[in-house]
Formats: sequence, C-alpha cells, structure tokens
Amino acid sequence: MTDWHLLSGSEPDPARDAGHPDPPERVGFFTDTSVCIGCKACEVACKEWNAIPEDGMPLSGMSYDNTQGLGASTWRHVAFIEQKVPAPEGRTELSLIEGAPAAPEPPQAPGDMRWLMSSDVCKHCTHAACLDVCPTGSLFRTEFGTVVVQEDICNGCGYCVPACPYGVIEQRPHDGRAFKCTMCYDRLGAGQEPACAKACPTQSIQFGPLDELRERAALRVDQLQEQGMERAHLYGHDPQDGVGGDGAFFLLLDKPEVYGLPPDPVVTTRDLPAMWRHAGTAALSLAGGIALAFALAGRTKDPR
Repeated sequence: MTDWHLLSGSEPDPARDAGHPDPPERVGFFTDTSVCIGCKACEVACKEWNAIPEDGMPLSGMSYDNTQGLGASTWRHVAFIEQKVPAPEGRTELSLIEGAPAAPEPPQAPGDMRWLMSSDVCKHCTHAACLDVCPTGSLFRTEFGTVVVQEDICNGCGYCVPACPYGVIEQRPHDGRAFKCTMCYDRLGAGQEPACAKACPTQSIQFGPLDELRERAALRVDQLQEQGMERAHLYGHDPQDGVGGDGAFFLLLDKPEVYGLPPDPVVTTRDLPAMWRHAGTAALSLAGGIALAFALAGRTKDPR
C-alpha cells in the first residue's frame, strides 16, 4: 500500500519503495505538445514494437483521430484539437485589434485557427492506484520507477480500470485482461529508449532521467511564455500533486480539459489507509461491546 505521508515530505523514490535495493535513476517521458505535428509515428512504433493488435480504423468524426483515446490496444494516442487562438491573459480580442499596449505578439493572432496536437500515454504515477488494487501482483513497479502489467498473471478482475484517475488502463474484450503502456520495459533493460520516443521526428516525446526532463521542461515553458504563449504550462510534473507526480508529464498550451485530461487528478486509493483504520477501530469497538454484553449477561445469571 502507498505511504501517503511521503506526499508532504521529500519526493519519494517509487522503485526503492517497491523493494528494489539499488535502483537506477528514475526515467520518464516529457511530451512537448507545442512541437507535436500529429504524424502518429509514435502510435505506429508503439504498436509495431509491442505487437499490439489493431484496434480498427473507423472514421470517428474527430478530425484525424481514429482511436479517440488510450485503451488496451492503444498505448499511445495522438489527439487532434482544432480551436481558435485565445487572446493573451487579461486582454480581449477587441483590445488587441485597437492596438492596446501588450506583451509580445503571439505567433498567431487571436481568432485564427490552430491545431493543438498531443501524444497521450500512461502517466506511470508515483502513487499508482492501479498497482494498489491489483490482487494478483500482475501490476508491479519496475526498477526504473515505471508501472508494468504482466499479462500472463492478470486474471481479468478489472479492479485497476476504475482505479486509474486518468482512465488509461483497459481490458481487452476477447479475454478480459488489462493492458497499458509499459514504457518499453524490455528496451529499457537493454539500455534503449522507448520506441515512441525513438520514432518521434520533432522530439515532442522526450525520454530520459525524470529530474533532468523537469529542468528542461521548465526552461521550455519560460521560452514559450516569453514568445507570447502565456497559457503554456506543465501538467503532471509536480511531486506534490494528487498522484505524487507523473512519470510521464506534458507541456500544454491550454487547460488540461481541452486535451481530455483531468484538471486535478487524485489517486483513487489515497483514502484507503484511513478507511481501513476506521473500519478496524469500528470492528474492535463492536467486538468489545459484544464481549462486555456477554460478561454482563453471565454476571446477572450467577445465583451468588
């Protein structure tokens, strides 16, 4: 079970907490959506390397998005979002037209159309609810700090599906077993980067030590904001958030909801320790009450 007291202290080491005595540096993904071109090379590379079955090619009506979300047979999903360019914070489109003094001009004028494209993936949470609720040990924490499903151990109970605050993990309909991104655990063990990051032509998907990626991402946000993209921000990078920080975090150009991401995710098993403590206290109180009742009943029947 997760040690929730760690959320208020120093950043936990999930691999060491999972029992790996001398783990390597924790690694992860940084996805810079500002340079994603929607080529889907990551989707293809993921499927090819991991031998993931095809999940159909229906026309979803959502632009070039045929998969619509992550699932048991879609471990990387490229979202295509078309929207009008918003005005900088605190200013209306009218004030821009009238030439009011402002920050540097954005790359596109407010009102123009733009694409927001983003390659989504399992977040490999520091505090992973899917791992907490798995009754068979199918889900485990690797020495790299990632979370992996062992498909040969999964019994298809499905507990992990509602536990995930991001809606990432899913069961395959033909056998009920759960699947999700493994961050190419087999490639990591051989000293290689995951297939999706290797295939990305724009370096939108960056792989490496998590601390190093966070520093690089912070610099990138500052750069974009200086260029007038005031809404650029990081998502899932904070070790003090509701999941203890993600092993896969993102640079977004709009609110998380626009990308189909929860604005303030909280690991669903956060309150389990307290719930078990309350249940245990209630059970002890009940047992004590029953014992006292029997003791009093025996005393009233004593002829002495």
